Amino acid sequence: MGAIRTLHAWAGTALSILAMVFGLTGSLLVFEDDWIRATVPAARAEIDLDAARLGAALDRLEAAEPRLTSVVLPGGAVGVHRLYLADDGFAYVDADGKVVDRWRGAARAETWIFDLHHELLAGHTGKLVAGGAGLALALMILTGLVVWIPAWRATGWRVWPRSGARRELIGSHRNLGLIFAIPLVVFSLTGAAIVFHGTTQALLGAVPAPPAPVVGTGDVDWARALAEAQARFPEATPRMAVRPAEPGKPATIRLKQPGEWHPNGRTTVTIDPATSRAVATSDANALPNGVRAYNAFYPLHASSVGGWLYDAVTLLSGVAMAALGVIGAWAFLGKPRRRSPRSKPTR
Repeated sequence: MGAIRTLHAWAGTALSILAMVFGLTGSLLVFEDDWIRATVPAARAEIDLDAARLGAALDRLEAAEPRLTSVVLPGGAVGVHRLYLADDGFAYVDADGKVVDRWRGAARAETWIFDLHHELLAGHTGKLVAGGAGLALALMILTGLVVWIPAWRATGWRVWPRSGARRELIGSHRNLGLIFAIPLVVFSLTGAAIVFHGTTQALLGAVPAPPAPVVGTGDVDWARALAEAQARFPEATPRMAVRPAEPGKPATIRLKQPGEWHPNGRTTVTIDPATSRAVATSDANALPNGVRAYNAFYPLHASSVGGWLYDAVTLLSGVAMAALGVIGAWAFLGKPRRRSPRSKPTR
């Protein structure tokens, strides 16, 4: 037990800053759609998912934005198209295809917070660090539970220390960790699973997607393509349009069916750019269990399921993670250290 306690204390202190970063940024991202609506007036517009109107807007965007890679269609609480451009560019576009905001990288607050949470503003390397930290934080929570077992009688509901005394700090740290143990393990492990997606899919036995069908080249008629996709899945809501990566590659439309958790859906319709017709489909509700389990990780991590109650759990869990890092490090670093006895001076 002493070794586990020492590991928990030292490793937890080393991870405290990352716990604060992930916890606070995760809590802020709960309000991402609200922030977009507050700062982009066009995002407050009523959402119209008519295939002809959406298709006309996508055609205009494709012609005006040669670097366009994909578009998240209006939906949920946000009434603008969200454009992803090559070279780390982004834009918000209203329902008629007019650009209302454009930026690169982390120039807007929501992308800066997302990049900090997802990859610590350090690209692929930062993403790997974040994934490793997610695994380590889950381990810290589990070892904390082991350390708690002998002291379970001292557990209470007080989560804010009454003073800076070490005893109070340890009690607050213990109570917080116990109350939020389950959601914090879920958020830590799902975050790591998203980063290390290849390993996660292999562990779950997720079958790789079949190779893309052979298609021709041409300009996609998006109104026709959206109508094709809607005909294949009449009850689904169109969520994303993805341009062909290069000539000879297909376009893709992603839809969200009733019962799907992912905010942008995992149901796909593959489009031949030469004809704008569907050449393949993937029903997210009929995928193998391993794939469906993996597809659940992102909505669980991003609070895209469960409504306001899960949003509240996510918000409070993020604050708790940050507080655990602060209080735990404060208590450990303030611990009195034993001093080696000084040798008596000789006369």
